[in-house]
Amino acid sequence: MVLQMTVPICCRVLIATILLLFSSVAQTVGNFPVGSALTAVVGASQWLSPSGDFAFGFKQLENKDFFLLSIWCENIPEKTVVWYANGDNPAPTGSKVELTADHGLVLRNPLGEQIWSSNITDGLVSQGVMRDTGNFVLQNASSDELWQSFDHPTDTILPTQQIEIGGVLISRLTETNFSQGRFQLRLQEDGNLLLNPINLETQYAYDAYYVSRTSDTRNSSNSGYAFGFSDSGALYILKRNGDAILLTTATQSAADFYRRATLNFDGVFAQYSYPKRSMGSANWTVIWAEPENICTVINGTLGSGACGYNSICSLDERRRPACACPEGFSLLNLEDEYGSCKPDYEVGCEEDWLGPMEDSVDFVVLNNTDWPSSDYELLRPYREEECRNSCLHDCLCAVAIFRGSSCWKKKLPLSNGRFDRSIEGKAFVKIKKDYSLTGKRKSWRIVVVITVCVLLGSSMFINLVLCLRYFFYLKKRRENGQGRISVETSVHCFTYKELARATNDFKQELGRGAFGVVYKGVMQIGSVSAIAVKELDNMVQDGEREFNTEVHVIGRTQHKNLVRLIGFCDEGHHRLLVYEYLSNGTLAQMIFEKSKPSWSRRTEMATGIASGLLYLHEECGNTPIIHCDIKPQNILIDDNGNPRISDFGLAKLLRMDQSQTSTVIRGTRGYIAPEWFKRTPITVKVDVYSYGVMLLEIVYCRRHVYVETDGEEAILIDLAYDCYREGTVHILVEDDADAMNDLEKLERLVKIAIWCVQEDPSLRPSMKKVLQMVEGVVEVPVPPNPHWFSADY
Repeated sequence: MVLQMTVPICCRVLIATILLLFSSVAQTVGNFPVGSALTAVVGASQWLSPSGDFAFGFKQLENKDFFLLSIWCENIPEKTVVWYANGDNPAPTGSKVELTADHGLVLRNPLGEQIWSSNITDGLVSQGVMRDTGNFVLQNASSDELWQSFDHPTDTILPTQQIEIGGVLISRLTETNFSQGRFQLRLQEDGNLLLNPINLETQYAYDAYYVSRTSDTRNSSNSGYAFGFSDSGALYILKRNGDAILLTTATQSAADFYRRATLNFDGVFAQYSYPKRSMGSANWTVIWAEPENICTVINGTLGSGACGYNSICSLDERRRPACACPEGFSLLNLEDEYGSCKPDYEVGCEEDWLGPMEDSVDFVVLNNTDWPSSDYELLRPYREEECRNSCLHDCLCAVAIFRGSSCWKKKLPLSNGRFDRSIEGKAFVKIKKDYSLTGKRKSWRIVVVITVCVLLGSSMFINLVLCLRYFFYLKKRRENGQGRISVETSVHCFTYKELARATNDFKQELGRGAFGVVYKGVMQIGSVSAIAVKELDNMVQDGEREFNTEVHVIGRTQHKNLVRLIGFCDEGHHRLLVYEYLSNGTLAQMIFEKSKPSWSRRTEMATGIASGLLYLHEECGNTPIIHCDIKPQNILIDDNGNPRISDFGLAKLLRMDQSQTSTVIRGTRGYIAPEWFKRTPITVKVDVYSYGVMLLEIVYCRRHVYVETDGEEAILIDLAYDCYREGTVHILVEDDADAMNDLEKLERLVKIAIWCVQEDPSLRPSMKKVLQMVEGVVEVPVPPNPHWFSADY
């Protein structure tokens, strides 16, 4: 009898245990019953979608005492947030979100006070579901949807999600501050999709800087009805008649990529993708963005523009807006670099200023800069000096813009500030002379000269001669560019005459590259007697500070696999760089023109070049140096047989005057990464691509494009991948006994090269990973087809 009773009890325990296990499994696949809860603490659990791609829970903020109730991409290092509930009122540590039957999701602080709720008013919630689309859904007992995060978007829209008439996306305040920001995307009643700046205090929308033009006042069925993101990856506007207008095309599959479209805090609406299977450190890649240049498209009369008042907007290397205060101004809030600027010493109509303006006021001159919304007077026709003087003697004038024969006078606050090469003319920004750096410099020089003149005696003639000689010395020093580089770099500053004399008037040309012509010269500088002088092409005349800064950076680089920069010349329109001369030729001559170097020699070359690139990308300073023209012709061989990378940093020196398109033209076809042609941001991965091409050339001693025995042209990348796929990587080195005896390393180097030349830059490894793989420290995974990105699915 006891035994008969024991068995059912055991069964019941077993059944309960199994049910518990099933319940636990259910929670991991996206279904969460009423009563489920999460707590805002470090290391807390989260609710995952079935695939684990998305998570719902608490993300710790920069202020580590607060958490954000949010949905994020779980399987990538960035844990990118795609939806959030309490951006303006984040949850303190210890807060709790609970799934309730009557209100759905309820978020309470540690005191039990409600912070936020999904506010269900129709029906009772039975469960929550975290779906693989990134949508969190509340359902009743019949699985009907009562609420979903897709209906309450924040700054991001995901594939399969739609925004109907009246729907909005609101940018966050900064990259890490999820409070409401200054920009919105909205689908308005007439069917147009708009991007607007907004007034944070009243939510009033200023003039749109993007309009989809999907409104038809004559036939409303042709007007936009919904804005959506298709599962195939296309952004579209759905018309009332059922037709769709594509804003972007479907190019990437959901199986291979995470995708999102986000209204960024800086007002740029961009579509991104992220590979689900990547090699090395992947990043979100911009597929499409609107507007192309937010600095120049915001032109409304209200609001501050892309940046704050009195600020200047310009595009950075990623084609994203960067904000800066002009000289004489500083940030109103030091923690908000995109905020407004205040004048350090306001120049106005107060009594202190009502004297000779020449004595108290100076100008900072800015080229290609304007604040088009702050005009109060237009003078035409006018000359430049008249424009300057008119602003000088007008106490209301803060800035004068001179362009052509027109002079625009502006008063504070200045709005819609922008810097762009397309903006012609000059901006004269008025500042107080006593506090101008230029004024300080001039005043100091004048004091020194007057003091010297007085101390040297009674002869007025001698004093005058000495003073004139001093001023001529200062003028000549400015013209010759002396003393503009810090001595800590040990980089010499040469005059153009010195370099002309050293090169015998630039007679012996060593070669021509993407950035200019190289000449041989003779000059004794320490232990160096022979020099190579590179004359840079098409340098701008007003970029002295930037040029000197970059020379300073390049001059500090020291690595056994880099060519040493000895000095420079920055005189008038002449911009030259002086390097040590290496007499053993280039890698191109070694592997293409001379007898083939040994297999071990070639692998040493591959290792040394990878080491040099790693130094440029990660080890030589706070910001990476991107070479942009890696090829065998730019690898020189020193007296010890080491490969030395030359021409590094030249792309940075030329970026002031070069668009992406013209920089591409300067590159060398065949070594240029595909993203140069796609108008996507350029990163160090362009060098990784070029290295991959060159690595194949080193391995096979063949050019990236070569002629086969039958006269047909062959692409080395394609041939190498075909050989790897077919298990015949040795086919091109069958006459090289050493390489044939080291097939394991041969295959490893070919696999590394294939990883490096992937069309998607996020799939390419970093140079640190490349070097580790070349040295055999880490394994090399099986690489995909390098052209899969453009292949048909």
